[in-house]
Amino acid sequence: MSSQSRKYYTVVPSSYLLFRKGDEILLSLRKNTGYHDGDYSLPAGHIEEGEYALEAAIREAKEEAGVDIAPQDLKMAHMMYRICADHVRADYFFEVTKWEGEIHNPEPDKCDALDWLKLSELPANTTPYIKAALTAYAARQIYSEFNEADDKIFN
Repeated sequence: MSSQSRKYYTVVPSSYLLFRKGDEILLSLRKNTGYHDGDYSLPAGHIEEGEYALEAAIREAKEEAGVDIAPQDLKMAHMMYRICADHVRADYFFEVTKWEGEIHNPEPDKCDALDWLKLSELPANTTPYIKAALTAYAARQIYSEFNEADDKIFN
């Protein structure tokens, strides 16, 4: 098989922020996005072309929580390989316990609230793959796999 005929597919990468305050984690309540509106998620976003995962996390912290984070204050906490209906995702979750500024909601058009909630008591309306990633993170698992077709985690 020549390299010309080899078929590759695209994996969509995203960075997520696990803001921690003791046993609490910062969750965002989604709205007006067209994806899991009314569910809790994490501050996050796609990694843009030419951008590194850490850079995306730092950018998203500013865009979605209004705070600045130094690269050395981000700790790789979890990685999820996720199969969706029409694409595949690589999700990078970074723990952060130190930031500059006060966390607030700079995107009220996309986020109803930013709430500090106990990691051990995630709300029922947490986006399924986020709940799976946070459960794996709480168990100190660095990697998991998730199939959105049946909301099932593999790790």
